[in-house]
This record gives sequence, C-alpha cells and structure tokens, in this order.
Amino acid sequence: MTSFLHGFILAFGLILPLGVQNVFVFNQGATHKKFTRALPAVLTAGICDTILIFLAVAGVSIVIFRFEWLKTMIFLVGFLFLAYMGWLMCKDTPEVKKDQESNPFSAKRQILFAASVSLLNPHAILDTIGVIGTNSLAYSGFERWLFTLACIIVSWIWFFALAICGKKIGQISSNEKLLKQINQVSALIIWGMAVYMGCQLL
Repeated sequence: MTSFLHGFILAFGLILPLGVQNVFVFNQGATHKKFTRALPAVLTAGICDTILIFLAVAGVSIVIFRFEWLKTMIFLVGFLFLAYMGWLMCKDTPEVKKDQESNPFSAKRQILFAASVSLLNPHAILDTIGVIGTNSLAYSGFERWLFTLACIIVSWIWFFALAICGKKIGQISSNEKLLKQINQVSALIIWGMAVYMGCQLL
C-alpha cells in the first residue's frame, strides 16, 4: 500500500493549489442552486484528469512535448481560451430570483469549458507528466496501478468537494453580490493564468 499512499499524497499536493480548473468547478457549484446541475463540470473535470493521469503513467504524453512547435501551439491556444473565459465570467451578472437558477452555465457549456481548462492547460499537463508520470516510474505491475488509482481517486474526491463547497458558499447570500464577487475573483485568477502563459510564449 506504499505506492497507493504515495500517489494519494502526491496527487493531493498537486491538485490543492487554486488553479483555473479548480476555480471553474467551484464557480459552477456556487452558481447553481441544485448540486446536480453542477455535475457536468465535476464529471468532465474528473474524466479529463483521469485521462491525463493514464497518459502520464503510460508515458504517451511525454512524446508531445518533444516537439517545440506543438508545445508553443498548446500554450497559445491555452492563452487565447483563458482570456476569453475570463471575459465571459467577468461580464456574467448573476440574477438571483426566488426558485430560479442564478444565470448558470448550461450542461453543454460546462462540459466544453471544463474539458478546455483541463486539456488546454499546459501547466496542468506538464505537472501531470513531469510529476505524476516521473514518480510512477518508481513502481511496476500491480503497485504502479495502485499508484495510478490513488491519483485518480484524489482528483474525483477533490472536484466533488469543490462543487459542494461552492454550493454552500453560494447559499450564504440571498442576493447577487456574493455570486458576482465569486465570478469576478474567478475571472481575475483565470486572466492571471492567461498572462503567465503569454509570458511563456514571449
């Protein structure tokens, strides 16, 4: 069980920082009155992380970053998308009415955005490849699968916890102010990541 504990602690340390993916899942929990309405974002984020972890452990995704032009393209697409996503979140003004949703993302929009911030985020990919992929090399066979499983379990638990936490915080205020502030903070964090990616391109 050493490999499982190793994977659990490592994945938790990687996923804990407040990144774009975390902010988006939290935001969806906060802007939906029913937790089930935020599930598309949670499930998509979990599935995307599962795919990235499998690719990292298999060593497939390491090949991608051997091509400098492909790495540059991924950073460019990530920069443009995050800038656009930050703008959307910033301009959205929650309208909280009795027994109604607070101007939420549709299920289709949640899936699109969650997949994009997961798969078009170069730093998340690099962390997965560089850290989880590298650490998995210490194990083989069944132990390696335990390590991989632990990393995946942490991702799923974390995304569900984020959405639930967002929902609870969203219930604190009965007016638009708190939800609007959550959107604005989310936009600032996302724009910050976009600027950082832009600097990497330069």
